[in-house]
Amino acid sequence: MKNDSKERYGSVSKTFHWLMAVLIGWQLFKFGDRIAEGEHWVGETLVPWHVSIGTLLLILIVMRLAWVMTQRHQRPAQEPATAKLVKAGHGLLFAGMLLMPLTGMMVMLGGGYGMTAFDLEVFAKGEEIAWAATLGSLHSPLAWALTVLIIGHISMALIHHFVQRDDTLKRML
Repeated sequence: MKNDSKERYGSVSKTFHWLMAVLIGWQLFKFGDRIAEGEHWVGETLVPWHVSIGTLLLILIVMRLAWVMTQRHQRPAQEPATAKLVKAGHGLLFAGMLLMPLTGMMVMLGGGYGMTAFDLEVFAKGEEIAWAATLGSLHSPLAWALTVLIIGHISMALIHHFVQRDDTLKRML
């Protein structure tokens, strides 16, 4: 089933969710740069793709948000007692997923580095741009905040599955 229903997420929502989960997990390997200044296998093989994967994630999150808007009236319902909390949590996750690549682009633009994704020039090297650098300075703190949100999201999914023993996790599997 392609579309979402009141009981389950459809194949498009599941594909977006799990593809982005893998790509965001890959992006989190960037934290490995803080170990031995990135001089290890992870830092030398996975981290160089950080900008390209971030650009892909920006495209995917825009597409995913558009998809969510088309499915908003038929998505699985939340328990009334926690519905606002669940919506707030998902809203923060979506905001983080959108802001991370945007602030990452601001790092590159603000520093005058230029930006290339998958060997395609997104913008050329140039002068430093102070306002873009200022916005880009939010990239690292947002990465930590998004990581905390992701850990909370995974934790809640596991609590629903193993403690509450409901079908919340199964809707996305």
